[in-house]
Amino acid sequence: MGNLLHIISSPRGADSESNRLAEAFLADYLPAAAGSVVVDTLDLWSGALPVYGGRGVAAKMSVFAGREPEGEAGAAWDDVKAVAARFAAADEYLITVPMWNHGVPWVLKHLIDTITQPGLLFGFDPEAGYTGLLEHKRAVVVYTGAVYFEGAPPAFGADFHRSYFNDWLRFVGIDDVSEIRFQPNLVVADAESGRRDALRQARAIAAEWSARRALAA
Repeated sequence: MGNLLHIISSPRGADSESNRLAEAFLADYLPAAAGSVVVDTLDLWSGALPVYGGRGVAAKMSVFAGREPEGEAGAAWDDVKAVAARFAAADEYLITVPMWNHGVPWVLKHLIDTITQPGLLFGFDPEAGYTGLLEHKRAVVVYTGAVYFEGAPPAFGADFHRSYFNDWLRFVGIDDVSEIRFQPNLVVADAESGRRDALRQARAIAAEWSARRALAA
């Protein structure tokens, strides 16, 4: 039995292009998986994440120094560990990442800054550097943007979005990443053709994942 963590970082519900594409992927993938996948949905707008502030940072610095956090810092660290454990428990990820101000939504950055911790998602060696601790996992990331498109001139924005998030996935050890992209989806004469192409991407990745799951069974 596999565990798929579906992370929602758009607040727009059914009106969200990224949410609709994620649902299209699930609509094809889950029936083909024949009950072998359990979906855990984490809506980042639900307020479920702890506030990672000074006490959390103090705990992180203690861990870096080889000490166990105590007191209020220890309590903050326990909250962080609970969210990181939920993330690390997944075998597969489906993550919606709409572009906000050339980057990722702040709620997604909140998740990243909460769970990207030493000994939880990454290790560090003074000589070898960082090592991602998540192994044998795969992700589908839905990238959407209203204006920006790959190769766009500077007046249409910049990509601190897909480039940043893909780098973070690799940082924590997830390098088996498939992308569904719908950019741009607003400032075009015909958005429907791009939407159809993105849906084809979603269904193709669902078929590929299903085939790989069947081979591994």
